[in-house]
Amino acid sequence: MRPAIFFLLVCCLCSPLAIARADSGDQPFRLHSIHARFVQKKEMKILARPLVSTGTFIFEAPQSLRWQYHQPVASLLLMHEGRIRKFVGRNGKLVEEKGAQLDGMQMVLAQLSDWLDGRFSDNEMFRVVSADEAHVVLEPHQPGLARLIPSIEIVFGKQRGLIDAIKLHEGPEAATTITFSDRILNEEIAETVFISK
Repeated sequence: MRPAIFFLLVCCLCSPLAIARADSGDQPFRLHSIHARFVQKKEMKILARPLVSTGTFIFEAPQSLRWQYHQPVASLLLMHEGRIRKFVGRNGKLVEEKGAQLDGMQMVLAQLSDWLDGRFSDNEMFRVVSADEAHVVLEPHQPGLARLIPSIEIVFGKQRGLIDAIKLHEGPEAATTITFSDRILNEEIAETVFISK
């Protein structure tokens, strides 16, 4: 997945969580952290069967993230205090990758605060084209980004505000769907989780 697309996905993932409400009553529920597993399925017409990846992510408000792919190829993205680091698996070890590939993610970093506050319509990159209690559909404002991601669909779970799945439509014959499970909310997370591999 391209770095900029990946980071947009992270923004999508985290924003509705911050405005989630508890199941009982209308008491506001503030999300401070989340730890979950994910399965990513990439479908393209040229593939005989989807490419499936698995991993885990840990998020802590306001901007700390650990997104790790375990299979089939190991990789890790760390974000903390405005710094983004990417590691790729080589010879059984995670090796930091530096250079231009991180620029796309840094460009999108400025959008994170709006998404975390649930401000989808105030965003310079995306507009809401459809929304209800079950899902939100976003489309890019910019034609260049629209060629990469024509739309993003966020599917909410039974607990209001939590996400069950995100589907990135990447053209008429390609899509990436990420489904989430085993979520743990608001646990204490050591800062080292976001700064070391």
